[in-house]
Amino acid sequence: MHPGDESCLCHGNQACVHAANERGIEEGVQMRSPIAKPYSPADKAGVRPALVYETQKVMKFESELNPLFGEQVAQKAHGEKLFACIQCGTCSGTCPVSHYMDYAPRRIIQMVREGFEQEVLTSSTIWLCASCYQCTVDCPKQIKLTDIMYALKQLAIEKHLYPKNFGVPVMAEEFYKQVAKNGRNSEGKLMINIARRTHLFDLLKYSRLGMKLFTTGRMALKEEGVEDKEQLRTLLRSVERT
Repeated sequence: MHPGDESCLCHGNQACVHAANERGIEEGVQMRSPIAKPYSPADKAGVRPALVYETQKVMKFESELNPLFGEQVAQKAHGEKLFACIQCGTCSGTCPVSHYMDYAPRRIIQMVREGFEQEVLTSSTIWLCASCYQCTVDCPKQIKLTDIMYALKQLAIEKHLYPKNFGVPVMAEEFYKQVAKNGRNSEGKLMINIARRTHLFDLLKYSRLGMKLFTTGRMALKEEGVEDKEQLRTLLRSVERT
């Protein structure tokens, strides 16, 4: 039985383990999926719009979830212990950027286990993770949350489910493309590709800085690469097989 909003940490706003136990396993049973949508309130002293979210609740059916999602993430992240999470909230409390996230780390773990694949992979949380490993160090169950976040990033890129016009996943994808093609990263082309896929007019904003870097030799517009590209491709293929 669900202990109620007073004693349960979920407060009715997330994929709670108690609610999961109550709903049963029959296909078609309705369950709640948390959707956090940022909005910009009227200007007020001491209020930062980036930290304010409007929470909405939508209904999902059991058949809309991916029951194997948790297993896939655990296998990819070598983080099988994620099923031992006790939802204590230590990870969310110690995370230095949790107040910028749409879903706190504790909620992400539970949503992964419950199969909310679409919501997790389109969340900004996995991209805001600073990889400081504070959650991993403090977790009483020794769950490697940072590795899980990396696995979720990889899945989001593979399935093109990251937030639209969000620079972090675009940078990761463009960086990998350049390294896989040439063996090196060309900063000038990387910046152009990121701006082209996110906010094109940002190139004008940083044009003065770009010219200074270009004229001082700190940034080049031409592509750089290693000599033996075939050896690079062999190395990447071996990594993909493992």
